[in-house]
Amino acid sequence: MASEPDTIEVRERHRFNQDALDKYLDRHLPGFALQPTQALTVRQYSSGQSNPTFYLKKGLQTYVLRKKPHGPLLPQAHKIDREYRVQKALFEAGFPVSEPLLYCSDVSVIGTEFYVMKHVQGRIFRNPALPGVDPAERSALYVALAETLAQLHSFSMSSLGLQNYGKGPGYCKRQVSTWSRQYQAAAHTLIPAMNELTEWLMNNLPADDNEEKLIHGDFRIDNVIFHPRKACVLAVLDWELSTIGHPLADLSYMLTFYFWPKAMCLTFGDFENLRDYAGIPSLEEMVNIYSRCRATSSALPNLNFFLALSFFKIASISQGVYARYLLGNSAAENSVEFGNLVKPLAETGLHLAKQTSFITGIAPCNKGELFRQSNYGREVLQKVKNFMKKHVFPAEKAMLEYYTRNKNSPDVWKKPAVIERLKERARAEGLWNLFLPAVSGLNQLDYALIAEEMGKCYFAPEVFNCHAPDTGNMEVLHLYGTEEQKKQWLEPLLEGKISSCFCMTEPDVASSDAANMECSLQRDGECYVINGKKWWSSGAGSPDCKFAIVMARHKNASASRYKQHSMIIVPMDTPGVQLIRPLSVFGYFHYFHGGHFEVHFYNVQVPASNLILGEGRGFEIAQGRLGPGRIHHCMRSIGAAETALQILCERSAQRVAFGKKLYHHEVVAHWIAESRIAIEQARLLTLKAASRIDTLGNKEARKEVAMIKVVAPRAVLKVIDCAIQVCGGAGFSEDFPLAEMFAYIRTLRVADGPDEVHLSNIAKLELLDQAKALNAHL
Repeated sequence: MASEPDTIEVRERHRFNQDALDKYLDRHLPGFALQPTQALTVRQYSSGQSNPTFYLKKGLQTYVLRKKPHGPLLPQAHKIDREYRVQKALFEAGFPVSEPLLYCSDVSVIGTEFYVMKHVQGRIFRNPALPGVDPAERSALYVALAETLAQLHSFSMSSLGLQNYGKGPGYCKRQVSTWSRQYQAAAHTLIPAMNELTEWLMNNLPADDNEEKLIHGDFRIDNVIFHPRKACVLAVLDWELSTIGHPLADLSYMLTFYFWPKAMCLTFGDFENLRDYAGIPSLEEMVNIYSRCRATSSALPNLNFFLALSFFKIASISQGVYARYLLGNSAAENSVEFGNLVKPLAETGLHLAKQTSFITGIAPCNKGELFRQSNYGREVLQKVKNFMKKHVFPAEKAMLEYYTRNKNSPDVWKKPAVIERLKERARAEGLWNLFLPAVSGLNQLDYALIAEEMGKCYFAPEVFNCHAPDTGNMEVLHLYGTEEQKKQWLEPLLEGKISSCFCMTEPDVASSDAANMECSLQRDGECYVINGKKWWSSGAGSPDCKFAIVMARHKNASASRYKQHSMIIVPMDTPGVQLIRPLSVFGYFHYFHGGHFEVHFYNVQVPASNLILGEGRGFEIAQGRLGPGRIHHCMRSIGAAETALQILCERSAQRVAFGKKLYHHEVVAHWIAESRIAIEQARLLTLKAASRIDTLGNKEARKEVAMIKVVAPRAVLKVIDCAIQVCGGAGFSEDFPLAEMFAYIRTLRVADGPDEVHLSNIAKLELLDQAKALNAHL
């Protein structure tokens, strides 16, 4: 039987009673006793400088055991119980760690405390240069590393249930004091650089030493397990030094590889400068990735302090490893080498302490930097990202299975039970009705980036009660509805108890000119009578659809053609309302969204009180809802583009054609580059439109809104098309979401007004702006 990689026979000084462990786990670890006749195999991981770690195998079951070292230990070190506690909290929060299964405080079992966790099969890279890894994958692995650290620092301590896990404010001062004491307790010779570095750190503590985030304490690439084939993190290891503190301590610790002294490079890998290895992101890029994911500024004025602190800590740890070697209880075979590292590490720390700048020319730190989100908006965006990763994306498979299973059943129009569960969870977490500023407290710019995140999964908007057409209808009722209308229709929509549809487009006229609509609205005493045909009424097929907002025309030839239309609420169970047929989009019926239906109205009578705002004010209402709604559509489509680009990159890295990976073909590489350019351009223009709505209002943002309606769908369709091309035949199938994404995004070039109409409006507004500028100049 092949041994687990990176393991050796248990070292003599770390041996323990394996029979006692076997019996203990048999009694206390669920599933362990399923194969009682199988012998327990124990091997020791060769890496690790602190708590000895062991690979356990019992039949087909595999585990990892962490324990305290035997013998005398440095004070406050090797807190196994803390490791178990923090991993348990993070696992339950959806962060990538190995699942902790059992903690044992009974030292009589194997001589020390220990805990057992699930074994995670994947890749661990001991050399930061990642030798033997393709440059493209090397880059992706480092990006995943930075994103994972940003995810860790996005948790609040209260959400993890770890409020008392550390002391909080004053972290930097405590770190300097702690590692100074650890070093002095283990020092074997005088190293002036360590004393000088200690003094500098204590005299240059950051003024903002009050952040309270969960800190890993030893975050580096060799403490991470990556997927066997993909560039994604499966588990972060070794939580011994975790506590509450300043997140820049972890970030700078991760970045120390860019500054390692030659002695460290010779000990831990045959490299001298990470910048020399193709594919590894620059220091600037790593900071940008981390900052973007956390939605924080990339300006790091105290980076020199935190880098110096990191090298001080590594030097103190190295001294401790060497001290354990002298005591005979070190966990590593090369522990004797650590004594020679303390001096160069301290000298590197001193050198970095005296630098004031490490990064030049950094781009804006996040997607909203040019059009800055509010602090609250950033917090909500991060919560949505976490929710999507933990709950929404894992539900995609169940959703696909539901619609495949019910394809020919009437149940296909019903919402799967998983959606209701996700909606309940999202509402409980306060991630509900985020699109409506009066309810959520978010402005259009705040919500734009949140809408992009939701757009990465087709059913995500409904999970947060932020899906069209309900969002537009809720905006209409919120802005223009009477108190009675709000109570009867808006409140249940906001609560997610019902859904709705919007009936505007007609089959018998050119609806690109909305004034052409012929569906009639006639007053009859205390009622209005509606007659006409509508189609592409999205959401009408859902069993939860309880009403439609219908745009209809009064027979009043004397009024302006833009004063002849009104909007009115029509309950779907009103006599005369008929669902004629569902309409497919390139063969897709969009069951989840309630489909797109042709709806006919035959002498439909509704109370006059159902009229919204007043007769002839339909276009006024439409203009009031179009600006924000178009922002939402564009940003959701950009989120879809990000998903398509991810598929494009993954596929091009997996497939080989004509003897090389697809991304090595120049045309594919150019598609990737052009896709990124197109996404960034579309996003920035959409954010500009959102910012203008927030600061100047819908009317002053008309030109920008029209521009994004042209730019965003075009850009997104190009990205999806490139992804389909790289996926080949699979791109047209249901194995990928690309074909349906293409079908949906293509409708946007018509659904919110044809490109041609928007272009004409843009030209008209541009000519007016130029004329104003010329007159002002004269």
